[in-house]
Amino acid sequence: MKKIFFTDLDGTLLTDEKKVSPKTMEALTAFTDAGNYFAINTGRALDSAKAVQKENNLFFKGTYLIGFNGSEIYDCDLGKDVYRTGVPMDLVPAIFNLAKEYGIHCHTYNDDNLITPAEDEELAYYRRVIHTPYIVTDDICSALSDVPCKIIGIELKDRERIEKFKKAVEDIAGDRLTLLFSNPYYLEIFNSEAGKGSAVKRLAKHLNIPIENTIAAGDEENDISMIQAAGLGVAMINGTDMVKKSADVITEYDNNHDGLVAIINKD
Repeated sequence: MKKIFFTDLDGTLLTDEKKVSPKTMEALTAFTDAGNYFAINTGRALDSAKAVQKENNLFFKGTYLIGFNGSEIYDCDLGKDVYRTGVPMDLVPAIFNLAKEYGIHCHTYNDDNLITPAEDEELAYYRRVIHTPYIVTDDICSALSDVPCKIIGIELKDRERIEKFKKAVEDIAGDRLTLLFSNPYYLEIFNSEAGKGSAVKRLAKHLNIPIENTIAAGDEENDISMIQAAGLGVAMINGTDMVKKSADVITEYDNNHDGLVAIINKD
């Protein structure tokens, strides 16, 4: 019976140098050569996931890229989306108005660019790793041809401020949006129908694979839903305590020392 291995990127599949180690690559090659599926499941935009795929030569048959915390599922073999959703358009200007009120950097994405109202310290910090080209505009919606897959809020210095912003967005959005942190500075905002866990279930159903034949590994808060949804939920030893509590197993080694190899080889 075929299986699917879902993995987060930063702090999980990638080393701190944003590379896939040779041993991990060898394990993934054997796993996919056996007819299994491989899915990158990240909070990053799809173009950023594609860049990681290219930089690390992750071109296995049966590969899927899941971007924006489950808001977009892309079939690499067919070169097209099998699922896409986004933040309802009526909420987009309201969220950006709240960001301005609370002094929080926010940006979103169209198919080709990052869309931001400000070229600031937070944008520079984000683009140390994410090199998506960007457009600066006060009229965010004018740069969008479709609902944006996600919005991200960034605050580098004041956690209390971004927590207040999070509460304000939740108050206007109700159950239409999910808000959670992908690291201490990044607040992910996306459609409640999405989420990494929903993507696990959605892709397993699409491929007609029982949920018990899915494996998912991660290290941060936005990985918890996929760890809980998968048949085998894996927390990196370098992950947060919340992630470890949600997992079935914890890796013996961290992301810099082939932590995933034993999990991939076992399955």
